[in-house]
Amino acid sequence: MINRRLNLLFVFIFLASALFAQKTIQKPIKSLNEAELPQGTGTIAIVNVLLIDGNGGQAISNASVLVKGNKIIAAGPSKSILVPQGTEIIQGKGMSLLPGLIDSHFHIDGAEDLPSTFLKNGITSLRDPGLWIEVYDQVRKSSKQNPRLFLSGPHLDGSPPAYPNDAYVVRDEAEAIRQVNEVVDQGSTVIKIYFRTPPGLIKAITDVAHKRGIPVTGHLEITEAKHAIEAGLDGIEHITSFGLSLTPKREAEKYRQSMLADNNYRKQGRYEAWAAIDLNSAAADSLTRFLVKKRTFVSPTLAIFEYQPGKGAIDSIKLKGFDQMMKLTSKLQKGGVNIVVGSHGMVPYAEKGWAYQREMELFVESGMSNSAVIHAATMVNARFFRIEKELGSIEIGKLADMILVRGNPLEDIKVMRNIERVMINGVFVK
Repeated sequence: MINRRLNLLFVFIFLASALFAQKTIQKPIKSLNEAELPQGTGTIAIVNVLLIDGNGGQAISNASVLVKGNKIIAAGPSKSILVPQGTEIIQGKGMSLLPGLIDSHFHIDGAEDLPSTFLKNGITSLRDPGLWIEVYDQVRKSSKQNPRLFLSGPHLDGSPPAYPNDAYVVRDEAEAIRQVNEVVDQGSTVIKIYFRTPPGLIKAITDVAHKRGIPVTGHLEITEAKHAIEAGLDGIEHITSFGLSLTPKREAEKYRQSMLADNNYRKQGRYEAWAAIDLNSAAADSLTRFLVKKRTFVSPTLAIFEYQPGKGAIDSIKLKGFDQMMKLTSKLQKGGVNIVVGSHGMVPYAEKGWAYQREMELFVESGMSNSAVIHAATMVNARFFRIEKELGSIEIGKLADMILVRGNPLEDIKVMRNIERVMINGVFVK
């Protein structure tokens, strides 16, 4: 009897410890500039609007949403919403109301005004996965309004690093653990590993990051994605990170060695590798199932790889390689993988400030439905950031980050360029 009671006690302690650990991992994550955001104080009603709430369900026509302070206090059919006297009324006829867009992969690229430009274009939260946090000091000190800033600090890379200015070189576990703790103490909301990070260090990095309640994402390219995810990686940056997973061993090793010798090899080499990939293979199906099982988030950043034929000779390899990247993105999403939207900041075929919308358009061109793309841009991204309890959808109790667009993006995704109004924290900033 005593042994039985002791066994039950050990089981209870184990379960309690596991529950505590889970709660520690899932602690709330806040943007670095949370205290600097405008704060709503009044009551605002947006009425007679098409409500696309971000959860991926059916849109509600002739809907209304009521905001008090910085929170949503009512949302649904207009006939069910009682608007108090003295409320500021915003007419939404002919427009759609969506949650503020969330950008999983933004780079400032030396343009300090880019975050504020993105905010005016509907992106109310963004994540920069790989830049010294202090680079954003001037952005935060400027008089311009900015989105919620979820920053990572420099990405972790091996020696020699691919991008020295944006990297922290890790040579062993001690350096990796120290850097993770330092940037988390500084306000980091995610850790990003870069493709020259020694694979043996990935588990050490993810272990300490998860203990601090921070997710880890990675640009892999020359590390097998499945191995990195098994080691604890939560997200994958760039669709090209799956190249080794889908390429026969001999060719994959040839690509890996070429990249180790010269980072620039990938500029054309990645298209050559992707042009040869068989997306109907057992490897592609296995990868899809694996990512679903592991609940991995994938930010394809298609727009940075986009190739459009110009007036000169057509690069058929680039054309085929990029087409394969698009097709895999759609295949993964339709297979149940968590696909999210990341802009990369500035891209070849979009004007400054519109890279995010171009990424959404490419998702649709790849075969994803408009509804799925909007869901990826809002609620799925909120889950990737671990902010889904406060943002990502238009629901009672959530923070009032919302956008009004002219037209219906469920019918035409290009409508997402028709940004009429932008609200962050209950305040219209456009």
